[in-house]
Amino acid sequence: MTLKQQKFADEYLVSGNATKAALKAGYSKKSAYSIGAENLKKPVIAAYIKKRQQELENSKIAQQQEVLEYLSAVMRGEPSRSISSTNGVVESPVSIKDRLSAAKELLKRNPFDPLIKAQTDKAIAEAKIATAQAEEVNHLTDATMKLMADLSTEDLTRLAHLGDLNDEVK
Repeated sequence: MTLKQQKFADEYLVSGNATKAALKAGYSKKSAYSIGAENLKKPVIAAYIKKRQQELENSKIAQQQEVLEYLSAVMRGEPSRSISSTNGVVESPVSIKDRLSAAKELLKRNPFDPLIKAQTDKAIAEAKIATAQAEEVNHLTDATMKLMADLSTEDLTRLAHLGDLNDEVK
């Protein structure tokens, strides 16, 4: 890629307009439109533009390390705010509320935190208990169905009316 083509690509990233980018890169007014469209089709220029767009996007998005560092600084009360007052610009410290919020956010993001580990272990234990209870209910249901299969119609009728006897006794 020539320097002129690179300048075109860089200008295109700024304006998003191929003709304007071609003019700023030094192409003539007569050829700017066609050269701009042609340059966008060239694989080397298209790849360069795509790579630069990704770099620009990545630089705009805070990475995990940056977020953790910022939250840590807030938690420690390191950044301060500049506030204009009648006495001039005054530095205001980070509030306790903001520091606590930052600490909570940091704890949420730390998978090795003992509290998070305890909560996870509790959820796993509760899931195991629920699974065991469901298996027990299935086992009891299966056993009851087997017992009932061996009963005669007369026995089933008596079972159906057991509640009636209890109602009469009360």
